[in-house]
Amino acid sequence: MTAAAPDPKILHVDMDAFYASVEIRDRPELADRPVAVGGTAEGRGVISAANYPAREYGVRSALPTARALQLCPELVLLPPDFDKYTTVSREIMRIFRSYTPLVEPLSLDEAFLDVSGCERLHGNAETIGRKIRSDILRETGLVASIGVAPTKFLAKLASDLDKPDGFRVIRGPELREVLDPLPVSKIFGVGERTAKRLESMGVTTIGQLASKSRDEVKATFGATGTWIHDLAHGIDDRRVTPNRVEKSHGKERTFPEDVTDRELLRRCLYDFAEEVAYDLRDRGLRGKTVSVKARFWNFKTVTRSKTLDFPTNLGPRIFATARELLERVPAGPLRLLGVQVSNLEDVRTPVQTGLFDDGAAFQAPREDTRLGRATEGVDQLRRRFGRDVVRPASLIDAPDERRGSRDPRP
Repeated sequence: MTAAAPDPKILHVDMDAFYASVEIRDRPELADRPVAVGGTAEGRGVISAANYPAREYGVRSALPTARALQLCPELVLLPPDFDKYTTVSREIMRIFRSYTPLVEPLSLDEAFLDVSGCERLHGNAETIGRKIRSDILRETGLVASIGVAPTKFLAKLASDLDKPDGFRVIRGPELREVLDPLPVSKIFGVGERTAKRLESMGVTTIGQLASKSRDEVKATFGATGTWIHDLAHGIDDRRVTPNRVEKSHGKERTFPEDVTDRELLRRCLYDFAEEVAYDLRDRGLRGKTVSVKARFWNFKTVTRSKTLDFPTNLGPRIFATARELLERVPAGPLRLLGVQVSNLEDVRTPVQTGLFDDGAAFQAPREDTRLGRATEGVDQLRRRFGRDVVRPASLIDAPDERRGSRDPRP
């Protein structure tokens, strides 16, 4: 491990209340009202994002919608539009890559950038950060909070300090001034349980943690202790990784009313499979493991999974497996259903087959190749005109996840 360098080269860009901000951008009359994305007017599901007026009432992401409505009866609930968020995210990532190829997306609305070696073209890291924030506002109408620092941990910490629409630079000489008064919960890896154990040691701030010996913290917390002690000193050797592959990708839906109709559930699975497959193809990924998640009326959740012989990113393949897995889910009213594909890999990875496999073993990839060619044309239409321009006939009347959302009209 090496101490944090004095010259900041890492940026952390975090779009403020991204989903809600995109919706408010398109409906400016909602700008001063508490707005949240996700859940339904009946109080089902959870909040995906909330704007800052809503946060003043205690509404946060992952909060059950019923609780959010209790905290803020005037809350405007909007249905999520992930197609739109993905499109905006691509615009933002394109802006990042216009300054540096070293971009590590963490989600649709968040990324690390390494701008080392970009000074001659674009200026120093602080200048680049301000240019990026200006570009995002001009091209998308959205605001971002940006942290600039020598390490990933410090850059992310900096971006959180002045939200929303914040900009903070942390340089080596001011490291202790910034870190010492902050609560230990600001350290990545310090959750509620770890914070309580640290408190029992007399440690509530990052400065107090930094003053402890490394060996003492390691003796109490093991490898985690070494990690959090290093972060308390600003030490973080993690590099920005541009080609980090997602571990899984999926889609799920909380129904406005409990569903028992298996045909309706199968149609939902088909819809999920097509959307997940399209996203995987768009990201240049494919996966081998398909999972179905089902949550019953009493909140009991079951998951069924199957690993395929060959990786895929094709909707019919994913759906066929998901449909089979649904048959292994016990009967009963479902309030949530989802499909996930995991064990992902880059599509350029060669497909492995056994040395003595017979011809039948190669049949699936050949069929996928033919199906993939047919899918390419459909993908081109979807990219140009939107995902719903081509849909299977069986999905035309499928239940829309937007139904049941609270009417956002004033």
